[in-house]
Formats: sequence, structure tokens, C-alpha cells
Amino acid sequence: MKLSMIIIFCSLILGVSSQRWLSFLKEAGQGAKDMVRAYSDMREANYKNSDKYFHARGNYDAAQRGPGGAWAAKVIR
Repeated sequence: MKLSMIIIFCSLILGVSSQRWLSFLKEAGQGAKDMVRAYSDMREANYKNSDKYFHARGNYDAAQRGPGGAWAAKVIR
């Protein structure tokens, strides 16, 4: 609910173009996919104390996608 209100507020008040939102949402989806992939790799590796590496890798990969990916990494972590 909060996210949808923020999106509506930004698009109406700030005049953000729809193309920009689509790009942001695409990057967020790809960033979330990066985080899920790192998590599944961590589960598959099954090494003790390796979770910090996989979480850092997932955050880095997601943040490299752009602002949407960085947002997804921040929300998911």
C-alpha cells in the first residue's frame, strides 16, 4: 500500500515520466532476481559461514542494475 502511494505521488506531483518508472521497475525485478539467485547459490553451496559472501554478491549484482536494483537490494536484505 505504501509503495503504490509513493509511486502515485511521485508520478503525479513530481511529473516523473512513465518510461522512467518502467525502467525502474525492470531494474528492480532484475535486482530481485539477482538476490534470489545468490540465495539459491548459497543454499546449494551449503558451506559453513559463507552467507556473508553470498549476501554481499547478491547486493552487489543487484546494485549494478541501476537505481531500481539498488532499491531492491536495500528492501530485500
